[in-house]
Amino acid sequence: MGSSTDQEIIKVWSSSPAPLLPLLHAFQERDGYLSEGTIRTVSRALNIPLAELFGTIDFYHHFSREKGGHQAPRVCTGPVCRLGTSDDLLKQLKGKGATGMPCAGRCDQIIPVLSGDCVLIGTRADDLRELPSPKPRPNPGGYEECVFSSIREPGRQTIEGYRRSGGYLALEAALAMNPSEVINLITDSKLAGRGGAGFPTGLKWKAVSDAHGEPKTVVCNADEGEPGCFKDRALMDHDPHAVLEGMLLAAYATGANQGFIYLRYEYPQTAGILMKAMKEARKAGFLGGNILDREFDFDLHLRRGAGSYVCGEEGSLLNSLEGKHPFPRNRPPYPVTHGYNDLPTVVNNVETLASVPSIVRHGAAWYRDLGVSDQPGTKVISLSGDIRYPGNYEIPMGLPLQVLLYDWAGGPSNGRSVQAVTMAGLSGGFLAGPDLEVNLDEPSIRKKGSFLGAGGIMVFDDSRDMISVAHSAMEFFAEESCGKCFPCRIGTQRLTERLTGMKEAAVLSQWTDEVRDIGQTMMATSACGLGMAAPLVTESLIRYFPQLVADHVTGKS
Repeated sequence: MGSSTDQEIIKVWSSSPAPLLPLLHAFQERDGYLSEGTIRTVSRALNIPLAELFGTIDFYHHFSREKGGHQAPRVCTGPVCRLGTSDDLLKQLKGKGATGMPCAGRCDQIIPVLSGDCVLIGTRADDLRELPSPKPRPNPGGYEECVFSSIREPGRQTIEGYRRSGGYLALEAALAMNPSEVINLITDSKLAGRGGAGFPTGLKWKAVSDAHGEPKTVVCNADEGEPGCFKDRALMDHDPHAVLEGMLLAAYATGANQGFIYLRYEYPQTAGILMKAMKEARKAGFLGGNILDREFDFDLHLRRGAGSYVCGEEGSLLNSLEGKHPFPRNRPPYPVTHGYNDLPTVVNNVETLASVPSIVRHGAAWYRDLGVSDQPGTKVISLSGDIRYPGNYEIPMGLPLQVLLYDWAGGPSNGRSVQAVTMAGLSGGFLAGPDLEVNLDEPSIRKKGSFLGAGGIMVFDDSRDMISVAHSAMEFFAEESCGKCFPCRIGTQRLTERLTGMKEAAVLSQWTDEVRDIGQTMMATSACGLGMAAPLVTESLIRYFPQLVADHVTGKS
């Protein structure tokens, strides 16, 4: 059977919700790239101005406008993979047209290489292979888990396996309640957003429920682009129905009847797993019309991104879904009233949604009591870098960082000591020295000048050059800045330059004053979290490693 014609592809997708991204993916998979003729065809079909469409396509990392670009290897050059010599692997693959790509969300599997819709893992060009996503690490502390409680059971990925351990019982229980009762339950549990912002989930759902306008929408933010974060991939790969049930509960509580999973491009295998789960759920009567013979309709669509860190920000994500240039939106108004197509929308992270079924089944008090030190609930931590047992760990909120690093994950290897860790992936900057004696909860980490965020923690032992690590981090932020606002666009570039090898010695006080001034301006005036968070890298570098900074600036390093 021959490949689909332009008109066949247009016909399939143009009448579907949020058509631009799947339409572009379909053409690129057919042709291996996006030709000028294809872009003109899409422009006419969706009535998008040609110049605007070219700009949008060029914004994403993984849409190629060169023949063969879709299959050309892209090697992860994220902070952890650079520790694993990804630069050497990139050189080995140069003859095949290889390019680097930002963190691919597999910091527990070194080094990912993306080619077409295949992810290969390895440190040498002659030893790359497909590997399944690792299951979460066991909890050696004996603490009760929420999202990982049944994820390691055989067959959990299928609807049969999911239902064996209580899957979709929460939905049945919720449909016997009023939507407001479900919202109150989630509010009482104190579940907060697990994607970084930490906004109270129940409060968000109530705002959407109270908002005027139809149809309402639930969006699962699965664009896990923060370096050092790979927890959502584990949940979707090994427990996809928990994510679907969480979305269904959010839809029932808020009155939404449509939903989207916005999945990061670098997870092609995950896309297949989710599509299979959606098909199973639809066949079993959990998606579509009159769900469980009730007056409750909800249908779901999967949309893959195309490689952009900023699309993890909810305004950028919604613009991307709508086929617009994925700039962050000005707020207010907020997505709860003006989200997808300017209508009320719930945007929740994968981990947040996967937590909801267990909370509905076991109760608000059960979830609150999972934490320690008076902190409610649990948090999945993605741990990577110079640590013996990297992986995903579900911890009780308030667990000491030292317990996670040494008792759970085995500490650093080869007799080394921990020099620093990052918080919130890269966005929280570094913690080091005495501040490594901190509890893993938002209030404790905020007191140290950082934040927990999405829960990515990268470990750097005492063999690492922290100036180089900081430069790599700021280089990432400069590359991923969308360019919309001046402070972030220019500030990330200037901070990267200040961390580049000094051509001549400078005055330390002038250097630090300038770096701090740039950072303060970015924090105060940037349009979204990228520009607000990036200066934490340089701020924490100066705070914890003043001698390294002095040697760098004065030319002694």
